[in-house]
Amino acid sequence: MVAILMTMGLSSLTACKKEAETKPQVIKLDYAYYNPVSLVLKDKHFLEDSLAKDGISVEWTLSQGSNKSLELLNSKSVDFGSTAGVAAFIGKSNGNPIKTIYVYSRPEWTALVVRKDSPITKVEDLKGKKVAVTRGTDPYVFLLRSLDQVGLTEKDIELVPLQHPDGKNALERGDVDAWAGLDPLMAQAEVENGSRLFHRDVALNSYGVLNVREAFAKEYPAYVARVLAAYEKARLWAIQNPAEFRALFVRDAKISDAIAAKVLERTDLGSSTLGDEQKKVIAASGDVLKKSGVISGSTDVNATVNDLIDPQYVHQVIAAK
Repeated sequence: MVAILMTMGLSSLTACKKEAETKPQVIKLDYAYYNPVSLVLKDKHFLEDSLAKDGISVEWTLSQGSNKSLELLNSKSVDFGSTAGVAAFIGKSNGNPIKTIYVYSRPEWTALVVRKDSPITKVEDLKGKKVAVTRGTDPYVFLLRSLDQVGLTEKDIELVPLQHPDGKNALERGDVDAWAGLDPLMAQAEVENGSRLFHRDVALNSYGVLNVREAFAKEYPAYVARVLAAYEKARLWAIQNPAEFRALFVRDAKISDAIAAKVLERTDLGSSTLGDEQKKVIAASGDVLKKSGVISGSTDVNATVNDLIDPQYVHQVIAAK
């Protein structure tokens, strides 16, 4: 009997020890100029301070676009990555094992851009023209949906696949006729070169979201909530300290105050709530993405969106506040 009790005791101790040791040695995140809240989080060390007592370090990797963030997530180079909501959906539908867990902004961060002297004034004018865009990102989906609204498709234009900074440069050099832009590069093109946003539609911009690798969330669910608590602290700091926030954005993104002001005036940080509204915006792109062959024609859009969006962690954080 004593031996049995001792065995039970040892088993309990082992289980407790295993539970206590179930934590990552390092948490890896991206930061991005299209996600200004990530710049606050990185600068203020809110996450590092929260994890210090657990002996967990934090690693940061710059992401140049949603497509790059999805690559980082898929290769396990980061545990948490910033994307547009529709970009996360594309990744998920193509087998990237991620969950969308947080809204860091509701931006109007993409539009169709031309040089100031361009004769292009409407989407129909893009027929037969060269258009720079980064595949798999919100600007790409914005372009596809804008074309679809006027009865055109990707086949009606000469699509030039370039990463966002290269697309801006190609437009300014005259190598392309138009560019599906992304802030802050888009605002920079406006302020510094007089580039025109000839087609805007905030309803076609999907939310800025944070994604986590499914494997990380399954193994360390408590630390997903810890990361989001730090993100919430950064988002609220940005709202409460607008002048300091803008100055930080200017410094880190290496842009002028005028450019930062233009970006932030069309970036809504007011809510981190995740749920039906994001699902609706993302699902609305499904048919166009199928038609364009970006995702398989057999994709069940609603099922994929429901599998992608996981609001439990942000609900925990909001309830704790």
